[in-house]
Amino acid sequence: MAANINQPCLTPEGVTFMVTVDCIGRKCIVTHEALHKLSELKSTTDPDTDMMALFRAFEATISGVARRLVAARVPHDPLVMQAATFCAPHTA
Repeated sequence: MAANINQPCLTPEGVTFMVTVDCIGRKCIVTHEALHKLSELKSTTDPDTDMMALFRAFEATISGVARRLVAARVPHDPLVMQAATFCAPHTA
């Protein structure tokens, strides 16, 4: 039985998942580093938490950001979401 490509999947780079914007599906990857950064930002760091559990915990945030990036026509396929994607630059 083949895996459902629409379901999130753990890879060596991070977690791959699909988002749909304007009827177009787009493959995305949220890196391991980005998942750890989200965990730190939300003060939920637990060294025993696995990557899929972190993805599920922040799935709404991750998918929302991915949809906005796709709608803004950010290039690259797959769309790679790194830690910096979730960290706004600090201004003085």
